[in-house]
Amino acid sequence: MGLAGMRREPSDAAPLIGPAGMRREPGGATLTVGDMSARDVSTGFAATGLGTIAAVHLAWAAGSSWPLADRSELADAVVGRAGGGVPPPSACVAVAGALTIASALIGGRPAVDPRLRRAGARATVAVLGVRGSLGLLGRTDILSPGSASPRFRRLDRRIYSPLCLALAALALPAGLNSSAR
Repeated sequence: MGLAGMRREPSDAAPLIGPAGMRREPGGATLTVGDMSARDVSTGFAATGLGTIAAVHLAWAAGSSWPLADRSELADAVVGRAGGGVPPPSACVAVAGALTIASALIGGRPAVDPRLRRAGARATVAVLGVRGSLGLLGRTDILSPGSASPRFRRLDRRIYSPLCLALAALALPAGLNSSAR
């Protein structure tokens, strides 16, 4: 959806000068796209990303090596253990479960307990932020001992860590206090 899908919502406050779709509210400006606020779009992307990564971990638990040719390449590129093995299916399922819970929290669940949801969202942002930061510093091995292959470190700095930091930034609004949520 391009700028044509963005709309300016009516407001009693003075209009905010800025991109189309911006409006002023008591708490500040909110960008709306259709019926979605920037907060909804941001947390929606984060929840979808976390859910997708959970699905990939479930595929790995089932024996897939996607997107690589075999499990040995997967161990090197994703786990950081050149010549080593991949974690057992139970570990992949556990990670998938944690990612699924994180996705639900970031996506606004449970709706009946906003304090639990915000606390879980904050924990998710913290974990993703620490993981991303350590990866950029080349120290993922602090969190995952043995994650030291050159291929993994290169991919960690170029893809995995920036992805973690991007997901943390997108998920951040879910942990903030808001009367709307």
